[in-house]
Amino acid sequence: MKVDTGDTAWLLVSTALVLFMTPGLALFYGGMVRRKNVLSTLMHAFAALPIVTLQWVLFGYSLAFGPSIGGLVGGLGYAGLAPLATEARGTVPHLAFCAFQMMFAVITPALVAGAFAERMRFPAYAVFVLLWSTLVYDPVAHWVWSESGWLFKMGALDFAGGTVVHLSAGASALVCAVVLGKRVGYPHERHQPHNLTMTLTGAGILWFGWFGFNAGSALGSGALAALSIVTTHVGAAAGALGWIAVEWWQRGKPTALGVASGLVAGLVGITPAAGFVSPAAAAVIGFVAGAACYFAVVGKERLGYDDALDAFGVHGVGGAIGALLTGVFAQKALNDAGRDGALAGNVAQLGPQLAGIVVVGLYAAIVTWLLLKAIDKVIGLRVAEDEEREGLDATEHGETGYAS
Repeated sequence: MKVDTGDTAWLLVSTALVLFMTPGLALFYGGMVRRKNVLSTLMHAFAALPIVTLQWVLFGYSLAFGPSIGGLVGGLGYAGLAPLATEARGTVPHLAFCAFQMMFAVITPALVAGAFAERMRFPAYAVFVLLWSTLVYDPVAHWVWSESGWLFKMGALDFAGGTVVHLSAGASALVCAVVLGKRVGYPHERHQPHNLTMTLTGAGILWFGWFGFNAGSALGSGALAALSIVTTHVGAAAGALGWIAVEWWQRGKPTALGVASGLVAGLVGITPAAGFVSPAAAAVIGFVAGAACYFAVVGKERLGYDDALDAFGVHGVGGAIGALLTGVFAQKALNDAGRDGALAGNVAQLGPQLAGIVVVGLYAAIVTWLLLKAIDKVIGLRVAEDEEREGLDATEHGETGYAS
């Protein structure tokens, strides 16, 4: 098929938007930790960029999107990306599609890092990112997004990563929080966010970049991209309202952190559905995701685990809700590549959606547990207690985030 310059231009812009989300995530997470750990938290996002980029070029893209081996993983036919230089994928250059997908691969392990902020050794994190991307992200991306993937063939819908990105990251985050254990003093000592203005700035960048994340997944600059931009924005707005509505009811006051968390929860919820549902359905999905993620975050103390920056509560829960509700609200009339959901008469679509949620969640959790145990045995996962009290900026990086 001939390359379309308009589609290519939109995909290249979307690639840059999704790249911008990783620094946005760094700010979003960085403002929520204590000032002695701000640089170490920023480093989790920024370190994922070079590590995953090189992994993606060398073999990661090939594992995710290369010629399939039994629908489970791609072969190494695209290793090094040399075969892609002169090929097209649909109406865009194959390398443009590869670069766009690279940015998804980069940000996903950085999402996981929110669960173990303020307590993981940086060398352990670097190894974890490389292994997790290879053994969790790449196979899951192949299952769901490759035309030969077994979940794709089953009919599971995931427009832009509710299952591949957010659910896999969220399930892994929960395991990380449990395996590493609670931060020193948690929950009796207050672990207050040191800079919520930074967090809200990061949330705004994420909202902006998410237009590339979702609408770029249309892989073209036509009506489907327009639908995805509108549903993405509506989902974020509804998520913010859903979160602060229940927070206001529960706590008596709406908070800035609640708005930031709610809009991200709404974005997570709408991600798998963005190109399959109407704007009105997006409002429902976003609101439900925002409200549900609020209760998931509040419930972590009762359940006794320390998900420091709520990676599971927002991305795991929000991703699962979005994936399930995609099976409720999807309309094939909006996207020929999709399927009708339950409200359009196809109740059976809930089956593939549930299968994707369960299988991806369990697979990510099990592999993450095995990786953490292996890394802990070989090089150690967690900083010493005295180092944790001093702060990881100084002990892991020899720097401070602020001059005074």
